[in-house]
Order: sequence, then structure tokens, then C-alpha cells
Amino acid sequence: MEIKIAQDIFSLNQAFTDWMKTILSQQEEMTLALSGGSTPKSLFDYWAEHHTTDIDWKKIKFFWSDERCVPPTDNESNYKMTKEHLFDRIAIPEEHIFRIYGENDPEREAKRYAEVLQREVRTVKGIPSFDILMLGMGEDGHTASIFPHQLYLWDTEELCVVGIHPQTGQKRISLSGKTINAAQNVAFLVAGEAKADKVKEIIESKETAQKRYPAAKVCPTSGNLIWFMDREAAKKLAAGSYSF
Repeated sequence: MEIKIAQDIFSLNQAFTDWMKTILSQQEEMTLALSGGSTPKSLFDYWAEHHTTDIDWKKIKFFWSDERCVPPTDNESNYKMTKEHLFDRIAIPEEHIFRIYGENDPEREAKRYAEVLQREVRTVKGIPSFDILMLGMGEDGHTASIFPHQLYLWDTEELCVVGIHPQTGQKRISLSGKTINAAQNVAFLVAGEAKADKVKEIIESKETAQKRYPAAKVCPTSGNLIWFMDREAAKKLAAGSYSF
């Protein structure tokens, strides 16, 4: 596990982008699984404002780590957020965008999306393996759309699962732990003081945290796990050589 702590969200976006560009430069095409939330939204805006020409966007195939079970026109849709902040502002081939159909029956869509992944993403030992998988982390320690009260979903044999938000009851389609940990590179993007307690617990007490929080169970078999955080999210970590 590698930890990068940025001064602010702009520096976080810059650091993640530099890291992504290095990986992209080493291959002819790249599969990238996106996440939702305010931090990715900021990243997408940053790309649209600063990296329209120096990244070969035609080399990237876009997927999602999770999606709310809403239509693509709904304000809660991760796809809609990405479209408005990235796809509408940068020329990306339509055939390189593989969204989760949140408007469909959740169980059927989870199976359909698993088939899409098997067809479009390179597999390792029969499991789709993204070149880069972006993840966020909730204040409750959830990641993708696997929540602490459904921790059992992490270990399913399925590639995609249906999670349920603990407060709203909203269904969401999510990559399973099996698929997440098969990625070649996994990157957490975490910002804000509200995440600081969970960041400390998951990074500094990982063995205990794995019994409670999905985010703590992210351990890619490749060994390539990196946390990009701003200072607010990292403020409770023990002093160490984390900053950059």
C-alpha cells in the first residue's frame, strides 16, 4: 500500500492524473473503472479544464465501480455526473463508455454488467482485471456500493452485486470484492475531514477494520494499492513519510 497526501484537492487531482498518465503511457489501451462522489467530480472538472489534449482519451475504455438504481437522467446517477463533468467536455468515443443501466431490474443488470466486463476487460484467472480501478470511501467505511451491514457481499463469487443503502434503502449495483481485488491498480481518492477517523482506522488498524468495513478489505492481488488523500482526510494518521 502506498499513501500520497496532497495539500489540497487540486494537488490531489494533479497527483492522481500524473500517476494515471504514467500507466497509460505504458500500454496501447487502458480500462478505467470510475467512481461517483464529490472527489471524482472535482477530478473530472480538472481533466476537462487542464488535460483535454495531453491525454489520449481514445485509448481509455470507461466503466463504473458502482451505480445507483436510477435512470441516467437522474441527478443521483453516477453516469450523469460523469457525463456532465467529463464526457460532455472532452471528445471520448461513445463505444468506449460502458455504463451500468441503473434504470433496469437490479439483479438482472448486475448479471448483464458482469457479462460486459467479461467481454470488454482483460481477464486474469477468469476474472476481469481493470488497469485502474478508482474507489471512494464513505464516512461509514463503505466503498463502491458495498456497505458495512452487507459485508458478506464482498466475498461473493459473483462479479457484480446489488447493495442496499442502509438509510434510504436505495438499491445500487456494485462491483464485488472479487472484481475489485482483481484490478491491476486500485486507487482510493479520499478528501475531507469527515473521512479522517475511518482513514486512520482502516490504514492503521487494518486487521480489525477488515471485520467491519468494506474499504478495509480492498487488497488487490497485484499488490498495487494507492491512497490519494488531501490533508484533511489524512490529518489523524500517525506522523510518517506520507506527504508529497
